[in-house]
This record gives sequence, structure tokens and C-alpha cells, in this order.
Amino acid sequence: MLICRYAYILYSCKYIITATRVNTLGCCFFNGCGIITETKFYNNINVLDSVDKGNFKIEILQYNTLTGSKDPSLARNLYYVHKSGMSLKQIKITLEDSGAIVEPGALHFHKGAITCDANIGGVGGLAKKMIKKKLTNEAAFNPLYRGTGEIFLEPSFSHFLIVNLDNGSIIVDKGIFYCSESTLEVGVAAQKNLAAGFLGGEGWFQTKISGTGTCILESPVPMGEILKYNLDNEKLQVDGNFALLRSDSVRFSIERSGKGIAGHLTSGEGLLQTFEGTGTVWLAPTQPVYSSISAGSVSSLAAAPYSRNNST
Repeated sequence: MLICRYAYILYSCKYIITATRVNTLGCCFFNGCGIITETKFYNNINVLDSVDKGNFKIEILQYNTLTGSKDPSLARNLYYVHKSGMSLKQIKITLEDSGAIVEPGALHFHKGAITCDANIGGVGGLAKKMIKKKLTNEAAFNPLYRGTGEIFLEPSFSHFLIVNLDNGSIIVDKGIFYCSESTLEVGVAAQKNLAAGFLGGEGWFQTKISGTGTCILESPVPMGEILKYNLDNEKLQVDGNFALLRSDSVRFSIERSGKGIAGHLTSGEGLLQTFEGTGTVWLAPTQPVYSSISAGSVSSLAAAPYSRNNST
């Protein structure tokens, strides 16, 4: 049994334990109600972003330091993690007689009067969810947590984005939905033309999030590397698959980079993802860079990529 050397028990009656002093080595101590004090934990936490609606609060927590290593090889890895600017993050959801939809397997722990529902939605809901699982990378059944208390999702080095919807819909990359208010619906959006389905790079189906509420997306890049465009009856064209989300009102299609054969040959590009209309488009311009580095193709980034064939 671990005994804190400087902790003195002042009062004990049935299940209530009270202590007044704790040594500097980090021994746990209790207040008059028997609740473990959370001060030291939150002193090491930075809230990167949050939304508080009273009955529903969601926060992106960032751990300032990771100092728990007692193994030299692990300590070396933690050193490089710290020097590279990586940080451990965790999503915290606070419910007050409300609900949250979470990706399966994402739960770390929860406290309070919270129950979990399979969120099947009857026979019709079961069919829709099975179709969603087949057509996208999202899970068929997202657990629905209801009640009053706190929910912590699994910590990771991922990047997270908070998106608020007000009676609207967004189309997002497959597999990046992480959690949301229970007031939102997570479904499937089909590409509206053959070229977008065959050549768009996004597949025939993407994830559609609709309604009014807040959701969290797992992003391949941090928020500071995301470019947000608000199109006003405009066109945006992208050479690559780094558009994270768009408003449902924005049309998505595939177009050639130039008009006619001459324009296509002289542009040096092929097919471009095209977004038209009025609404929002979020781009992650650095995502292809990370993909190249992860694949070991750092040398390919030594010079700006463009066509050096001037014979055309």
C-alpha cells in the first residue's frame, strides 16, 4: 500500500476520508467529500478549442508535457516527440441532460449518470447504418451516450477540428468524423455525376453531417494549416485530394485543367477537383507534404514540383 509520508488523516467516518497535506512527489489526496483533487491534472492541460452550450460542452485538451517515462528508450522517443512539436490531445465532452454520438472504440472513460445506447434507430435505421458502413469508412453504429457527466475519448497525437452547424449540412472526407452532439445526423452523400465518382479521388460516397449542433473531425493537419474559403457564387479548383469538407450547397465535379487539347497540354496539370457555388470549403494544402514524408519521399520535396518538359 502506498502511504504518503506527509499526509495526515484528520477525519474518518464510514466512507469519508479527509487529508490536508500531500508531499511534493505527487501522492493523491482527498477533500472532505472523498473526491480526488483534479488540480494537478488540469495544470498540465491546455484547452486548444472549446464550445460551451450550457447543457453540452466539448473541449480539445492538449497535454503540455509527458514526463512519465522510466525507460531510457521511451524517454528518447518522448524527447523527439517534444522537439518535433507534437502534442498529446484528448477530447472531453461534458453533458448536462444531453447526448453525444461517438465513433466506436473512441471512449476512454466517463464519469456520472451516463448511459450508452447502440443508436440503431429501428429497422429502417439499421438498414441505413449498414449502407453507410458499406459505402464509407465510418462505423455502422455510433454509440450514443446520454445523461449528465463527463466523457473522455482516447488520447492521441491526432489533430481535431470543431465544426458548428446551424440547420445545415456538410460533406466531409470519409473516416474523419469523430464525435458530435446527438442533435446531428451522420449519413451518406453520393457524388452527383459520373466523373466525380470515377475520377474525383473521393470515391462514389462521402460522409454527410446534417442538422444543428457541434461535431469534432479528426484532421490530417492542425487547424493552423487549414485554409477556409467562403465561396460567393465562385469556383475553386484543386489539383489533389486535400479538400477536407464543403457545404452541401457547393457543387463538386471534375474538370480538365485547360480548355481544349492545347490548354490541357500547356497547363501541365490533369484533372482538377472543382467546387462551385455559394458555401464553405476547407482545404489542407500541407496534407500531401506529410503524405510524401510518411512514404519516405522527402527528396521529392527538395524542389518545387512542376513540369520541366518544355518541348510542348
